[in-house]
Amino acid sequence: MPDNPLELRDLGHSYSGPSVFEGVSLTVAPGELVSILGASGSGKSTLLRAAAGFVTPTRGTVSIGGVEVARDGRELVPAERRGVGMMFQDYALFPHMTVAENVAFGLPGDPNAPARVAEVLALVGLEGLEHRRPGALSGGQQQRVALARALAPRPSLLLLDEPFANLDGPLRFEVGDHVVKILASEGVGALLVTHDREEALGLSHRVAVLASTGDEPAGLVQVGTPQEVYDAPASAEAAVLTGRVSFLSTGSSERLAIRPEEASFQPDEAGEDRVISRRYTGAGWELRVETEAGVVLADHVGAAAPESGAAGTLMLATSRTVPGE
Repeated sequence: MPDNPLELRDLGHSYSGPSVFEGVSLTVAPGELVSILGASGSGKSTLLRAAAGFVTPTRGTVSIGGVEVARDGRELVPAERRGVGMMFQDYALFPHMTVAENVAFGLPGDPNAPARVAEVLALVGLEGLEHRRPGALSGGQQQRVALARALAPRPSLLLLDEPFANLDGPLRFEVGDHVVKILASEGVGALLVTHDREEALGLSHRVAVLASTGDEPAGLVQVGTPQEVYDAPASAEAAVLTGRVSFLSTGSSERLAIRPEEASFQPDEAGEDRVISRRYTGAGWELRVETEAGVVLADHVGAAAPESGAAGTLMLATSRTVPGE
């Protein structure tokens, strides 16, 4: 079997003060897209830069294709020799170059460059646009040029730094889904950093949730499939980062974690619970319901939503527990 495109083992980094993150261990398999999901300032971009070679982590090891490239503060293989593809939020295309010239930029001196350029442009669906410049392309087309350029040198690993952030919602997932299929067909592993939970859950094979607990450095609090991290969050931090959630104390060391779609409000003048506010979301209403144990978000589908102040009973279809504070 081929070596994993990326393996991080017990990785930690500090810039001269407190650690940014500690104890990060993660693998990316061929053709797999793994998302690092974290809030702003959690260290996810530093983690990506450590894999790329732009930052040398102070602890742990980074291996690419089975070869150690960094260990315990020592750079063993420089960034330019790691064979890693990069895609950025701003695409970083050369405006004075044509599409074909941009894609060929990573193939200097390669006699087969024209054939490879044509191959990857066909792969991303940009045949016939070889002679256009980036300014004449749509945002989605520019994104695909950036992908073609990153894939042209045949990297085993692609690092994605919030590359879909500049695309509108529907286009973001259309382009993102196309990227995932191309990576799988080329056998390229990919690590995506994002703070957008819908992007992480909707595009990834696995999601790695990066968060800090209390005053501790950030670490991976959970790694799993999108369904696993959403339906069974391992901690309150993982629950919050992966979707809307309410917490209720159970009187023990644990708390109930409730997703709004799992809660419903039944109006009843004799009920002990009460709607304290409501918000229209387009697909329905989000209610804030006050209960004896705390406030819970509950989704309501339909036009006739209970008014603020309405009494009733909060019903839970299911819930799960997470460690308490």
